[in-house]
Amino acid sequence: LSTYPLVTHAGTTEARDAGRVYLGILLTTSVLFLLFAIGWTYSLTGTLEFEPGGILRGHADPRMIGVLLALFAFGAGKAALMPFHRWLPAAMVAPTPVSALLHAVAVVKAGVFTILKIVVYIFGIELLAETAMSHWLVYVASFTIIAASLIALSKDNLKARLAYSTVSQLSYIVLGAALANAAGVLGGSMHIAMHAVGKITLFFVAGAIMVTLHKTEISDMRGIGRQMPITMACFGIGAISIIGLPPMGGSWSKWFLLLGTIDAGMLPVAAVLIVSSLLNIAYLMPVVARAFFLPLPQTDTTAGHVDTQGWGIHEAPLLCLIPICLTALGCLALFFYADAIYQLLKPMVTPMVIPMVTLMVTLMVTL
Repeated sequence: LSTYPLVTHAGTTEARDAGRVYLGILLTTSVLFLLFAIGWTYSLTGTLEFEPGGILRGHADPRMIGVLLALFAFGAGKAALMPFHRWLPAAMVAPTPVSALLHAVAVVKAGVFTILKIVVYIFGIELLAETAMSHWLVYVASFTIIAASLIALSKDNLKARLAYSTVSQLSYIVLGAALANAAGVLGGSMHIAMHAVGKITLFFVAGAIMVTLHKTEISDMRGIGRQMPITMACFGIGAISIIGLPPMGGSWSKWFLLLGTIDAGMLPVAAVLIVSSLLNIAYLMPVVARAFFLPLPQTDTTAGHVDTQGWGIHEAPLLCLIPICLTALGCLALFFYADAIYQLLKPMVTPMVIPMVTLMVTLMVTL
């Protein structure tokens, strides 16, 4: 409700329609699924307190646990699991700073945080692992990861491409929770921070390009790295973190997620993560390559004349550029200080920490 006016800020018909989709999907899933799941949980357990190890053990049979998990997962509509994801690309009609808020650090993270907390403190990781009632959610999240990445690949509008990228990246976090093991939960939890910093960098850059050069389509962004070298370098840093390559923070969360799939014995899901990272490269790095390695377009190709008016450095205004640089540096800092996040999250899964995870933490501390 509080972010609805931000989505409809432009006041156009398109903005109002997007606002209706935004509000309609989020409120409908919350009332029909999430509220019902909360009431059902209370009727089974007599409590709604979050407790380590969960509160449902001994109160529900496996099939009931699976249905409850479905209600919670789809009831947290902000997590944008398919098919309840349409509100997120629709909200792209909002101003770019609002898009950064919705798609990187606030609304969407509330959804995946909800799913993680419910899995750990309502169901309990051990209960889900024993009953295998979260396996269906693993495959729903895997489908969302690949499908959203393929849609992102087809988008020429930069904000639309980043929006579908967010749909895909959120399902990494849901996947980590659904794996129901220590590495998966750690990886999903870490990805909340890693994705937030990387994606807000990308959205800030999209806004800077629009403000400075009035370009929104990727096909129109030839050579802009020569005009906005600092801005586009920051885009490259954010993209590398989203892809999951060192020395950026996203490499740690994706590594833990990969360990989680191996620990769960789900090698096809591990393949999904690898293919998804390749798709991340396919839809993010061409933006960087186009910006730095293609020449600025000629305005009069018939005469062979190049209009040099657009050449030279035309960076975004300083108040736009400073936050972009800070969040880009944050992607790098999260790689070297990932152990602080790990230590914060470790109590959630301490009884289940596997030797491989301990080995990786040792490596993190060493770095």
